[in-house]
Amino acid sequence: MDPSSDQRADGHTRRRLLQAAGVAAMAGLAGCAEFGGEPNPEAEIDCEPVEPAADVSEYATHPDDDVSMFGRGLRRLNYYPDESIPESVEVNWATQKNFVGHTAAKSSPVPTREGDTIVIAGDSGRVEAYCPDGQKKWSTQTSATELGFHGSPAIVDDTAYIGGYDGDLYALDMDSGEIVWHTTSREFEGTLAIGSSPAYYEGSLYLIAEYGTPSTGALWEVDPETGEPLWSDRRIWGQPHPSPTIDLDLGLIMAGSNDGVVYCWDFPSLDFRWEFQAEADGKEKEGGAFRSGAEIKGTVAAHDGRGYVGSWDDNLYCLDLEDGTEEWSVDTGGSNMSNPAVDPDEDIVYTGSDSGIVRALDTVSGDQLWRTDVNGRVVGALSATAGKLLVGSYDSHVYALDRETGERCWRVPNRGRVTSAPVPVDGRVYYAERAVFSNYYDDDAETVLEEPGHAYCLREAQ
Repeated sequence: MDPSSDQRADGHTRRRLLQAAGVAAMAGLAGCAEFGGEPNPEAEIDCEPVEPAADVSEYATHPDDDVSMFGRGLRRLNYYPDESIPESVEVNWATQKNFVGHTAAKSSPVPTREGDTIVIAGDSGRVEAYCPDGQKKWSTQTSATELGFHGSPAIVDDTAYIGGYDGDLYALDMDSGEIVWHTTSREFEGTLAIGSSPAYYEGSLYLIAEYGTPSTGALWEVDPETGEPLWSDRRIWGQPHPSPTIDLDLGLIMAGSNDGVVYCWDFPSLDFRWEFQAEADGKEKEGGAFRSGAEIKGTVAAHDGRGYVGSWDDNLYCLDLEDGTEEWSVDTGGSNMSNPAVDPDEDIVYTGSDSGIVRALDTVSGDQLWRTDVNGRVVGALSATAGKLLVGSYDSHVYALDRETGERCWRVPNRGRVTSAPVPVDGRVYYAERAVFSNYYDDDAETVLEEPGHAYCLREAQ
């Protein structure tokens, strides 16, 4: 059975256990204000405006001024050169967000392009919008109640789009949180889940969906005005989780999957272009259609004709995006499922893996520039800011590393394992953690929720 299927089955069981037992609020971290009350539906909350950066690299953002998405753009570079991180930080506020033991990386916060509103989705199926000071603008419960959301929203103008582990796609109004439209799994030909974060470009949404029997996936194009599915390609095997990456210079859209393959189409024609197979050496799946062992869980980062992506075969790969051939690979010492960050101005790619080691590599040669141990698996996306690299770890800390040397600048303790991307906005950092469970991997003992996972906002220490 596919590992993701095992996790999904466990998640359903544990979610029912949690619903039966109820969820109690836990004591906050020192200095941490706990937010979470429902907003007054009669009150209209306007967040304070955020001063926009004066100079932003063209690589850091979406070509459209009114779009914000996971990875900070179509190339999914996780690059924030205009964001400066304080030398010391504290938790400004936190809110309960995640309650399920499913081991996929948690949904990452996504700010509006102006940075005055932060949208955060949780694994209970709730989507919420916050002001930077922690005021909750709105809170919307969707029907994705089993495993909720693990992908992150794409925000276009006044609408947020997000896919759920119920296999449905949702559009929410950014002012009120009301569901504008809701495309069901049935309309996507029976999707099992949508774990990817949508990409938007020139009037179309693009997303990756997964299917159960057989274990397959598809690239979909969707009309953002109506939610109508417009086109799909079902050639993907292995229930894909990564988000689609679009390279406008080369005219390509691509994504990896649990079969260890990166699939690539011409863009915007969507004619199939090539596929790359990582070194899968596990058991045969789906009657020999593919092998396990090289699952690609992370999203490709595209820069200068190359794509960077990790695999469960312990490697980070650099691919020639013209034809999908391997240019180089680096053994990261453990399964690599995090999303790399790329500095396209300095030609450096940053990556983390299950080894707990974060590496800075030359994008052209793969030569190692430095390495740092963060004491736990790195599963979520890394974020490259002005001078610092932000990393979430399985040791329940968020780290800020010096981008030139890899030295630790600071780390912040949390409750659970940090597996979302740390997202910097105007001197603050937003991220989410997993819930804390005891006996989660012990089949002979009852799994117990010790603490819900929270979303956090860090600010400069006062």
